[in-house]
Amino acid sequence: MNISTVSKPHEQLATTLAGEMAAVNELIQTRMASEHAPRIPEVTAHLVSAGGKRLRPMLTLAAARLCGYEGEHHLRLAATVEFIHTATLLHDDVVDESAQRRGRPTANLLWDNKSSVLVGDYLFSRSFQLMVETGSLQVLDILANASATIAEGEVLQMTAATDLKTDESIYLQVVRGKTAALFSAATQVGGVIANASDEQVQALYDYGDALGIAFQIADDLLDYQGDSKATGKNVGDDFRERKLTLPVIKAVAQATADERTFWERTIEKGRQEEGDLEHAMALMAKYGTLDATRDDANGWAAKAKAALDVLPDHEIRTMLRDLADYVVSRLN
Repeated sequence: MNISTVSKPHEQLATTLAGEMAAVNELIQTRMASEHAPRIPEVTAHLVSAGGKRLRPMLTLAAARLCGYEGEHHLRLAATVEFIHTATLLHDDVVDESAQRRGRPTANLLWDNKSSVLVGDYLFSRSFQLMVETGSLQVLDILANASATIAEGEVLQMTAATDLKTDESIYLQVVRGKTAALFSAATQVGGVIANASDEQVQALYDYGDALGIAFQIADDLLDYQGDSKATGKNVGDDFRERKLTLPVIKAVAQATADERTFWERTIEKGRQEEGDLEHAMALMAKYGTLDATRDDANGWAAKAKAALDVLPDHEIRTMLRDLADYVVSRLN
C-alpha cells in the first residue's frame, strides 16, 4: 500500500464510522457528567478535548460492523473502551509525573494528583456501568480481564523498566498489559456483541493483540530514531527516563562486560553523563538492535493482517489491514 497516495487508514475508518462515532461521543459526554462533583467533567473534558484518534473505540465499532451487528450495544462498548483508556492515561500521568500529553498540560499539573486518580477511578466505574447495560457476561468478562491486565502491566513496568534482567519475554508481557490488552479487548467485544463465531472472535482478539504490540514496539523505536516534531517527544527520552525498551534490551543481551557496566550505570543507577545517549545509540548500532526492533514490529503487523483472513470480505477488513501497515509505516 502506498501510504502517501491515500488518506490514513484511521481517517478512513473515522469517515466510514462517523455516524456511530458521533453517537459514542455524545454518550461519553453524557456519562462523564457528575451532578455532585463538577471537577469530574472538568478534568475529563480537558483530556477528551485534547484530541487523539479515538482509535480504540473505533476498533470496537469496526469489529461490530464487520461482523454484521445492527444493534446499539456496540456504542456502549466503544464508550466503555474510551473511558478505560482515558482512566489509564490519568493514572499514568500521575505515576510518570508527566507534565504534558498531546502537547497540553496534564490534568495532574493543572489540578493535582488526587483529582487525576479519583477522576480516573470514576471513569473506570462508569465503564463498568456501560458494560453491564449490554447484558453480556462474556463482554463483562473480557473487559474486566483487560482492565486487570492493564493495571498488572503498569505495575510490572515499574519494576522491570530499570532492571537489566528484563528480557524480551518480560518486555512483551509489559506491552501486552499497557497497550495490547485494550486493543484486543476492543476488537474482541465488537465480535462478541455481533454474535460472531468463536473462530471470528478469536481472530479479532488476535488482530487487536498483534496490532497493539506492533504499535508499542514502533513507538519505542521512534523514541530513538523518530522526528521530534512528529512524535512530540525528544529523541532519547526513554533513555533519559531510564526505560528499558526493546532496542536497549536487545543491546544489553549482547553486551560485553564493559558495555554492561555502562548500561548498569545509566539505566539501573541513573547516573547519566554528557555523551551517554550518543554512546547508547552507538551500542545499538553496533548490534543492529534498531533494525532488529523494526523487524519485530513488522512481524507483529503481518500477524495482525493474517488474523483477519477468516473474517468477512468487507471494506472494513481492508481498512483494518491498512491500519496494521500504517502503524509500522512510520518506521520507514
